[in-house]
Amino acid sequence: MGTIGHTICCLSWKSNQQMVQSAPKKGLSSRKNIYADEVSEEPLGLINRRAAIVSGVSLLSSVAFGFPGEVLALVKQGPLAGRIPGLSEPDEQGWRTYRRPDEKSGGHGVGWSPIIPYAFSVPQDWEEVPVSIADLGGTEIDLRFGSPKEGRLFVIVAPVRRFSDDIGDDATIERIGPPEIVINAFGPEVIGENVEGKVLSSEVAEYSGRKYYQFELEPPHVLITATAAGNRLYLFSVTANGLQWKRYYKDLKKIADSFRVI
Repeated sequence: MGTIGHTICCLSWKSNQQMVQSAPKKGLSSRKNIYADEVSEEPLGLINRRAAIVSGVSLLSSVAFGFPGEVLALVKQGPLAGRIPGLSEPDEQGWRTYRRPDEKSGGHGVGWSPIIPYAFSVPQDWEEVPVSIADLGGTEIDLRFGSPKEGRLFVIVAPVRRFSDDIGDDATIERIGPPEIVINAFGPEVIGENVEGKVLSSEVAEYSGRKYYQFELEPPHVLITATAAGNRLYLFSVTANGLQWKRYYKDLKKIADSFRVI
């Protein structure tokens, strides 16, 4: 039995060696580029055998359990595991409402109370975009959305104590300051530069007893909504390039006006 097993192994090794030696040079070149580290550390025969074993096990698993489609779906969903989008189904006009999930992390500092949820509406093709700590707003950017066709938006949620120790845990935008003070102080948080001479319009709106400051800046083309709740300042920014601004201004304005802290 030992002799037979040894003979089979030798034949298998020789077969693999012949396959590797007879492989087209182009294929080997591509393999070397993609798996450069593996090729430099292990013999090609060993890689070939390892690939065959992995492929065989994968095929056996799929056939034995009978759900290759489900397995593929799980692999595709892996990076999104645990995410709670917070998006509603489209309404009759094709718009969806996003509400910040209560379970979403992001307290922005030890000792801070949970973030009071906010909501806004976007056209159907707008999607959530990953947030990076390298972004302009740093760790205080709570959310990003975007549409290749229309533009993009983000939400900054900043502790009010970073700006004042006297406001406490029941902040209002009026207590932080009048519109001109707020945009001059926090506009640079949004556009990355001084806002002097860039504010085209400023309005004050009130919904459910909460006031919102609404600004339009140019350049760059940006709509900013500012309000406060709990111990946080909320800055909602909707922006686009020149062509998007011209074509989709009504949609962008509708998005900006839809922002609410709830």
